[in-house]
Amino acid sequence: MQRIEAADFHDIEQVADPRVSPDGDAVAFLRKVPDDAESYEATVHVAPLGDGRPRRFTLAEGVDSEPRWSPSGDRLAFVSTRGADDDRPQLWVVPTDGGEARQVTDVVGGVSDIAWGPDGDRIAFLQRVSPEDREADRDLSVPDDYEPADPDPRVVDRTVYRSGEEYFDGTRPQVYLATLAADPGGEDDVERVTTADAGHASPEWGDGSTLYYTVQRGDPDPDDDIEHAIVAHDTDTGEESGVHTFTAWGPTLSATADGRIAYARVDPDRSSMRPIEPRVYDVATGDVHEPAADLDRSLSHERVLQWGPDAERLYFVTPDEGASALWRVPWDGTDPERVGREDWASIDGAHVGADLVAFVRSEWDHPGDLFVATPGGAEERRLTRVNADYLDDRAVSRPEEIRVDGPDGEVQGWVLTPPDFDPEEQYPLAVEVHGGPHAMWTTSGTMWHEFQTLAARGYVVFWSNPRGSLGYGEDFATAIERDWGATTMADVMAGVDAVTDRASVDGDQVFLTGGSFGGFTTGWMVGHTDRFTAAVAQRGVYDLTGFYGSTDMAYKLVEGDFDTTPWEEPEFLWEQSPVGHADEVDTPTLVVHSEDDFRTPIGPAELFHRILRKHGVDTRLVRYPDEGHELSRSGQPGHVVDRIERIARWFDGYSAYHDVPRALDRDDDAGLTGEDER
Repeated sequence: MQRIEAADFHDIEQVADPRVSPDGDAVAFLRKVPDDAESYEATVHVAPLGDGRPRRFTLAEGVDSEPRWSPSGDRLAFVSTRGADDDRPQLWVVPTDGGEARQVTDVVGGVSDIAWGPDGDRIAFLQRVSPEDREADRDLSVPDDYEPADPDPRVVDRTVYRSGEEYFDGTRPQVYLATLAADPGGEDDVERVTTADAGHASPEWGDGSTLYYTVQRGDPDPDDDIEHAIVAHDTDTGEESGVHTFTAWGPTLSATADGRIAYARVDPDRSSMRPIEPRVYDVATGDVHEPAADLDRSLSHERVLQWGPDAERLYFVTPDEGASALWRVPWDGTDPERVGREDWASIDGAHVGADLVAFVRSEWDHPGDLFVATPGGAEERRLTRVNADYLDDRAVSRPEEIRVDGPDGEVQGWVLTPPDFDPEEQYPLAVEVHGGPHAMWTTSGTMWHEFQTLAARGYVVFWSNPRGSLGYGEDFATAIERDWGATTMADVMAGVDAVTDRASVDGDQVFLTGGSFGGFTTGWMVGHTDRFTAAVAQRGVYDLTGFYGSTDMAYKLVEGDFDTTPWEEPEFLWEQSPVGHADEVDTPTLVVHSEDDFRTPIGPAELFHRILRKHGVDTRLVRYPDEGHELSRSGQPGHVVDRIERIARWFDGYSAYHDVPRALDRDDDAGLTGEDER
């Protein structure tokens, strides 16, 4: 069998965003696969529950997202960039019994967060627009001759003025309504719902004339606050009324027809350290209910929060001791029932229908497929095997779970050995550290391919969930308060010591890498120990003060996790930053970063790299243009492959088990597959 390689990323298909049809006979989902070195093909597929195989439902043109069934199931709405010259996603609707999809919108701000009205004749959505867009009606229909221009100069009057890979440039997310033509040849209509100079989110229908959404609050600066108001908009009269306020990182609503609104809430006091919890607001009584109040878990970052078919129970997903768990709980109760959990597996999206729940799950032996079960979690079935042909010809190693005694209790981790592992031989060790910092790894998810690739190249791979990780309770997650570096390092090193105690692992050949918070940890650890033979720091937070000033809303991590600001404790934040100890680094360290990363902007990475160079450390800075913080997960396919290959090449150059020169002694692209290999 063939070994898994970095370039295999071009062949791996991804499944996402399942949606159960109203009659429960089928599940729509997204199927995404690299198209070339720079782009992906993402199309809507439908998997029948009875006989038949999943089939593609939309054309392979542009990038599709958000498949949503109409209430009667006779149409499917989706968002797509097909036919767009500037990649602005628009709203499309296609009949489910056959026929061509038609484009409903052509709006300047693109379309996202679509939601069908209960009557099936209207669809609410968000688009990001400026006051100038509204004045020119470009938010309703873009003129044929319109060509957007980047501001020159770019004038900033906001605390948070960019995120992801985009500048806001005076735009705010606003809510719109598309009314669909009654006749096939008729004209669809787009109307504004909101115009306030604030961010709006999560349009969600209650009854047939009530549209809920959230709007940013905060005085004097909404950008500096996580308070949101729920607003009820009467689509018949146009009247609006405030319903409730709550605090959240990314507001998520799920409503019932009789006026109960579920939302994901976080405590505003040092919010980055607090769990995300479900709440239910009853409009009729004004009461706030706390379902799952006794559950010591935080909602997943995917924000799966949905009413069940009887509107009496809520479903949600949490990290749960190295796995994702799907729960349900009575909306006015506190005792949740875990209805779906597979050891070490990751749930990457779920949707509850009338008679079943559909979810995407990745496991140690596959990177993700579509599954269904009853609402109670029974009679589970696997509906897709999108990577079956690829996996049939690949050697996939099975991870081994380990439990390590850290300085403050048990830490869960995993060990992955090469496909032809011989316990009588010795192997180098590659250590991976997750981001977040409040995240959690399993044996699957987005890291499946990278872990398997390093193992296939002859490395034993170790990863863990050190203190600070979600899924092990609030005390575990908050254990890194005011101390990201030393606490995380102690747990990671406990795992390294346990794995290198094995005769098959060479304790003198240990390599280290991680991204985002894992990049922070990598930079911190090489500044505090010479244990590692070589390291790769990726998209890291290397200077907490520089991060505070240049990141998006994530500066709240400094205020929450460290309970301070740069002007209150500048020396403390320097001491807690990898750059504060970079002059002590001896470990050969590759620094990898994206040029359009607005979560962890590149400036501190350049500072970290320069300090290493000034002190004679083997180092190199690799910058990826046109990439943001999601490079490793959804970056351009050619860049995703190149990044993994550069990590392996850097390790190989210092490995006694790989007879190759250092990367610094080779041509820049030597040993890399390049874009022309696929």
